[in-house]
Amino acid sequence: MGQLFEDTDSLDGLEERILKVVDLIQQLREENQSLRDQLTASEAEARKAKAELDNFQSSSSSAEKELELLRSERKQVKNRIEKLLGQMDRLADS
Repeated sequence: MGQLFEDTDSLDGLEERILKVVDLIQQLREENQSLRDQLTASEAEARKAKAELDNFQSSSSSAEKELELLRSERKQVKNRIEKLLGQMDRLADS
């Protein structure tokens, strides 16, 4: 009879450990799925941020080109005004 109780206790202990392992596996699967969902969301956010960065860089590049154009036009206007002032000075001297 003692052997029967030992076998039953062993089986009960084994069953309990198996149930704990099954619960642990289920918990790990849920955590794994949660992490995969978070990864998917993070990847989507990263793609969105990259698209925004690309858009910003494009806008920045356009703004830099426009600024350079305006500086060039300003230089041309300055040179024309200096020429006109020079001509006015010559007229005043004559």
